Amino acid sequence: MLLFGLLELLLSFSMAKIALKDKIIKFVRETEAELRRTNWPSKEETIRYTWIVIALSAFLVVVLGGLDYAFTYVANRFLL
Repeated sequence: MLLFGLLELLLSFSMAKIALKDKIIKFVRETEAELRRTNWPSKEETIRYTWIVIALSAFLVVVLGGLDYAFTYVANRFLL
């Protein structure tokens, strides 16, 4: 009885490994199929979008840096 239980346990582990392997293969195939259906931007669009992100990031750095400086000045001048 114990031997049968151990054999059954080993078989369940090997079946779990096979099931996991099948799931991984299915996931990779579905991912590849989805990526083939994706509409990728052109090189020009990518460059344009990159510059937009850089410009907005620089703008936010200036705005947030200015606010930080202003709040620090007010805190040091009036609160501390």
